[in-house]
Amino acid sequence: MEKYTFPKGERLCSKRLITGLFHHGSSFFVYPYRITAMAVETQGPKVQVLLSVPKRRFPLAVHRNLLKRRMREAYRLQKAELLYPFIEKQTHGLVFAIQYVGREILDYQFMHTRMADALMRLQNETLCLHLNI
Repeated sequence: MEKYTFPKGERLCSKRLITGLFHHGSSFFVYPYRITAMAVETQGPKVQVLLSVPKRRFPLAVHRNLLKRRMREAYRLQKAELLYPFIEKQTHGLVFAIQYVGREILDYQFMHTRMADALMRLQNETLCLHLNI
């Protein structure tokens, strides 16, 4: 049985990597997400992810936390089959940020299916990122 975990090592916490990601990474939209990704050479985990919901669009922390929980769950359940087999074949690691850009709180089923679309598109974008290193 496969473990669907999201450990601390897979969360993007390094300020240096985060600033580099937003300054030098490439981005694309899959509604309701904006994905910014950058290929890196890493000794730690091959994939690190940052999830964020803007305070400007959702001033109540309850709503931001709800959306982050839904995003985290959708990513956690799909990463093992959609992202990891592809990344394990690559020589470089990947850091990326998933930002929620929708204006309203969407239901979990829609967010789940769109996360799958975003991860599939991330595979295509990752090929371009690895070629540019």
